[in-house]
Amino acid sequence: MQAKKYDVKKLIKEAYGPDIWQEHVVDDLMKFWDKEEITDMTDGLFPTYITNDGKRLPKEKDKWPEEFKAAIADKDTKGLVDPDNNYIRAHSRLTYAFGIAFHMTGEPHYLEICRKGALALLDAFDGNYGMHVTREVESGKWDADYRLRTSQDLAYGMTGLGMYYFLTHDKTVLFKMLQYKDFIFRVYMDEGRGYLTWKPRHMKDPEVQIVAQLDQLYAYMLMVTPSLPEPYQTEWKKDMKRIVDILITQFYSEEYGFFWGVDSEAHSQQLGTDHTDFGHSIKTFWVILKVGELLGEPYYINFARPKIHRILEEAYIEETGSWARRFDEKGELDIDKEWWILAELDQACEILALNDPSYYRYLNNTHKYWFEKMVDKEHGEIWHFVDGKTDEPILRYPKAHNWKTSLHSFEHALFGYMTSSRIKKKPFKLYYAIPEWERASHWTLAPYMFCGNVTATGRGEKLSFMPDGNQVNEITFDSLH
Repeated sequence: MQAKKYDVKKLIKEAYGPDIWQEHVVDDLMKFWDKEEITDMTDGLFPTYITNDGKRLPKEKDKWPEEFKAAIADKDTKGLVDPDNNYIRAHSRLTYAFGIAFHMTGEPHYLEICRKGALALLDAFDGNYGMHVTREVESGKWDADYRLRTSQDLAYGMTGLGMYYFLTHDKTVLFKMLQYKDFIFRVYMDEGRGYLTWKPRHMKDPEVQIVAQLDQLYAYMLMVTPSLPEPYQTEWKKDMKRIVDILITQFYSEEYGFFWGVDSEAHSQQLGTDHTDFGHSIKTFWVILKVGELLGEPYYINFARPKIHRILEEAYIEETGSWARRFDEKGELDIDKEWWILAELDQACEILALNDPSYYRYLNNTHKYWFEKMVDKEHGEIWHFVDGKTDEPILRYPKAHNWKTSLHSFEHALFGYMTSSRIKKKPFKLYYAIPEWERASHWTLAPYMFCGNVTATGRGEKLSFMPDGNQVNEITFDSLH
């Protein structure tokens, strides 16, 4: 069968350029987040709940805006709103987002807020059980029962610290991270059952979640591992390989070509069940592919790449130039739009497009959909949920709650920036702030979860808020893989 030909030059010409993605970070995303009332950490953490117009959620429920009233009144969305607590995963993700903003723009203000968020995460460490996951707004008390903390929540507690270390190589944070990662694997890796458990393994919790495994890789290990000194880098790589093997052997469905979200009982291995969607599967595949590249494991790369292609073909909706969410329990395409699933499908598609720009036959349309339908142009950030039939946001899903903050929207922008630069053959700049005695090179500074050839390095101003004479480092790359 002859492969279909595409006008690749035309696709590349029509693609959004890197300048559009940089503007997106400042004009669409930071427009929502970069406000003193959000970043001042009045309650010891960044606030978890932000109204759709970009303000802290009022404490008085009678003053809540309509989106939060609607969320807490609906059985499908009420779990997104727990106003008595701030969530570490939300704080950590916003810490990460300010790091991404610095990574893309070099603006020291963004790194200063990232550092402030990282230091608050250090304060959240529990000397006995790793890290707390919630903090009461009124009393400032941390959660007390470590048995209720999930391995996924602990993974996302590392996200902000990981980004801060990735940018700064701060040794104080490094050793805390090493101890924390060891805690997660010591307490949640069940050797007998052969996977990371949802709750601490001694509780014999029957629940088996793909995200308990996957988010150890995605939330911090894939980003941080190349920056680690030895012997820790080698140790982490071994654990990364171990997790990938768990994902493939225990969660992958050969028949459907995607991953089950839960692997505990047969009834969970059905279409339309929790975490069995295009988002979790495509994320798992692209993470496996990137782990394969990092470890030099061709099997992982060859396993993931064709399966990413298959999901992209299944998820793409030609009529609207957009991605679907999943197959529902009847095997029919669910065309509603959930922000993070669209982001993950775009990112996987961009990874394949680095070697085959014809994938912009999808991306030129899905990027347009993102900018035109998913972005709140008035107040900033990305809508959580958009109705696939009307292309209008479903407002009982607020834009910021205990599961949706900033991680996916900022990572999506970074992927778009780097990959469009590569496709259009333009060098691109990324920014770091390593100590003054460290030498900047491709051995010490990577373009996020990718590799690239460094063509120029530059040192800028010393940062008064950093402890080790850190300077802004401007690194220019001319390739990405």
